[in-house]
Amino acid sequence: MWLGISRFAAVEAMATATLTLGPDVDAFYDRGWARAATGRPWLALEDYQQALAFHQQAGNRAGEAATLNNIGHTYHGLGDRQKALDHYREALPLLREVGNRAGVGGTLTNIGAVYHGRGDWQKALDHYHQALPIQREVGDRAGEAVTLTNIGNVYGGRGDQQRALDHYHQALAIQRKVGDRAGEATTLNNIGHAYDGLRDWQRALDHCHQALAIQREVGDRAGEAITLTNIGGVYDGRGDQQRALDHYHQALPIRREVGDRAGEATTLNNIGHAYHRLGDRQRALDHYHQALPVAREVGDRAGEAIALNNIGNAYDGLGDRQKALDHYHQALPIRREVGDRIGEATTLNNIGHAYHALGDRQKALDHYRQALPIHREAGNSAGEIHIRYNIAMIHHAGGDLDQAIQQFEHIVELERQVDHPNLEDDSAILEHFRREHAETQEPT
Repeated sequence: MWLGISRFAAVEAMATATLTLGPDVDAFYDRGWARAATGRPWLALEDYQQALAFHQQAGNRAGEAATLNNIGHTYHGLGDRQKALDHYREALPLLREVGNRAGVGGTLTNIGAVYHGRGDWQKALDHYHQALPIQREVGDRAGEAVTLTNIGNVYGGRGDQQRALDHYHQALAIQRKVGDRAGEATTLNNIGHAYDGLRDWQRALDHCHQALAIQREVGDRAGEAITLTNIGGVYDGRGDQQRALDHYHQALPIRREVGDRAGEATTLNNIGHAYHRLGDRQRALDHYHQALPVAREVGDRAGEAIALNNIGNAYDGLGDRQKALDHYHQALPIRREVGDRIGEATTLNNIGHAYHALGDRQKALDHYRQALPIHREAGNSAGEIHIRYNIAMIHHAGGDLDQAIQQFEHIVELERQVDHPNLEDDSAILEHFRREHAETQEPT
């Protein structure tokens, strides 16, 4: 098992606490939103900073809080989760001071989304569960649906797809009731993602196609590109790389049309991944190398790390372990810088994989053991299962069946907890290892 390539486009919902602004700053806000929507977030930040200065000078605490939220949201989109968190935390006491309960709920959800992105899923859940009763109290049904969606995303990321689906279906009912068509499409995408995780690919496709129809109906071109990417991801997961490429290539010109440069980099990465799985490592590299400068251009440090990681994966697939390691070691500090703990664990895992292929089992184990507590602390069962599998295989190759069995006992227990689709196969491996161990104990 090898973690490393992100193939399913992010569809995580975020709640932004926006407030009515004074006429003096409307122009800054309008321009900032437009720039953010067309893939120019750094220019949007300049507008928001000017708006912030106006609010602070005027003593407009409500406007200051709204602007801090939008600055935080922009930094989050850029992959700078620490700056996003700093601005949301500045906004929160201001919102409490002016008695904006809806804004408090939205900001708590935003803080939770940052922790989710950093891989600290327990803190994410803590903040979402603080937001949810506030949103219900003030009747913020749209915000409630966003928070339910985000809670579902945490459970989905942890590999607990059933809990994810429970929360998505709660969100979907609200979105349909309030007529939030865009939110409905997002949640249908997320339901598709959960079914993809369960390997129920037909249900995954059904929900993604429902989302796609809504996005085309309402003219949401950016959302359409996300859904096309997600449909490609389902086909990629089921091994139909040609259909995956067909959908990615439909998404790519739309990303470019709407100016979604970060999304363009995501789709280029996904095209690279499909070629990687087809065994065409050179085409994979070509697309990863196209994604990298786009991510750098828009300041998307998280996307830059993904591209570097994927370039490393391609070189690893070509057998050039040293070039693979060079790129993984470039990705690792960026993932630490932006607080992407799960991404950090992924890259540590890939470094371990490269060392294992080079025959250096000790360095491989060292890196797997660095990755393991990150997944455990985050409650990421799926990631923990991957790492334990890799550790078990090293121990098995080295003849240490006791350690291999111990790791597989953990794997099977984790898989039982979340009804993991690999449970049957991994239980069979555990029994095989136990029989192998028993045979070594028999007298000759």
